[in-house]
Amino acid sequence: MKNILLTGDSKGLGENIKLKLIDSGYNVIGLSRSGDDIKYDLSDVDGIKDLYLNIIKDRGPIHGYINNAALAYDDIITNLNSEKLMEMYKVNVFSPMMLTKYVIRDMMLNKTKGSIIHISSISVHTGYKGLSMYASTKGSLEAFSKNTSREWGRIGIRSNIVCPGFMDTNMSSSLNDEQRNKIFKRNSRQKELTIDEVSSTVKFLVSEDSSGITGQTIHVDNGTI
Repeated sequence: MKNILLTGDSKGLGENIKLKLIDSGYNVIGLSRSGDDIKYDLSDVDGIKDLYLNIIKDRGPIHGYINNAALAYDDIITNLNSEKLMEMYKVNVFSPMMLTKYVIRDMMLNKTKGSIIHISSISVHTGYKGLSMYASTKGSLEAFSKNTSREWGRIGIRSNIVCPGFMDTNMSSSLNDEQRNKIFKRNSRQKELTIDEVSSTVKFLVSEDSSGITGQTIHVDNGTI
């Protein structure tokens, strides 16, 4: 049974990915602040080494890593708060980079041809008012993933981005109907993207069926323009 490390597995997209992977025969190692498996706050960047060496490593060889956890700090640029920005970068960028470091080391040690997937955001490519800072964290991941694939593809380690469009999750719960409808008009299907549509793409990228795909950003966004 293949082990998949999944962050942010306790709710929303992460929970849906977890259930879909378990149903497909994977063993999911869940990591979140409030989940049923490994409890960890990703704002603690310095603790990632101990987390891997003392907890994750004992679970067996890692075959896939899905970086889904994220912290949203939404505001216009002229209100930018450096403390909130740094906290978001710790969760969205720095800890995922450190986890990627140890996942790759684990794959090298166990000679595993693994798959790394980072969940990005459509805001990186289209732009939304108030999401500049959040989008910058996801843009960092996209650049990181592209270069990860170039560094480690020669030994069979793949790295890709799944970039979802607008979904009805806790992170979008503050929007009113008028705002939601305005967003829907920006996609070709004129409808909301489902969590299940995104998690199906993630499952595909974890599997060997996608063995020829690396260094890519896969947009699952109903054709957002």
